[in-house]
Formats: sequence, structure tokens, C-alpha cells
Amino acid sequence: MALGRKSWLFAGSQRGAERAAIMYTLIQTAKLNDVDPQAWLADVLCRIADTSQMRLAELLPWNWRCREAKAA
Repeated sequence: MALGRKSWLFAGSQRGAERAAIMYTLIQTAKLNDVDPQAWLADVLCRIADTSQMRLAELLPWNWRCREAKAA
């Protein structure tokens, strides 16, 4: 996180800074749940449009890992 401080100071806009914060939150949440953030985000972005609202919780990092373990 400390490596990007100078870059984040000039995020371009408040909205850009908020989006960057959201992305860092998603990535860190995946890491805290022992999930590869790149694999998780790629899979979620591919499946989210076809997932019903009632099943969105399955795409969260802590549930996604369990689903992946079942598939293996």
C-alpha cells in the first residue's frame, strides 16, 4: 500500500479515488480468505450477469472458495 501513495494522491477525481478504494478492498478481502484475487475476480465477472439475485452470496470470496473445493 505504501508504494502507491504518491500515485493515489492524484487519482484524478474523488470518484476515481473511491473506485480505487473499492478495488483494493475487494482484492484484500479475497486475500484474507485465501483466495487468488485475480482468479476470483475473473470468475465473478464472467458469472455475475447470469447469477440470480438470490444466489449472489455464492460469489463472495468466502463462499467462492467452498464452491471451488466442491468442484475439484
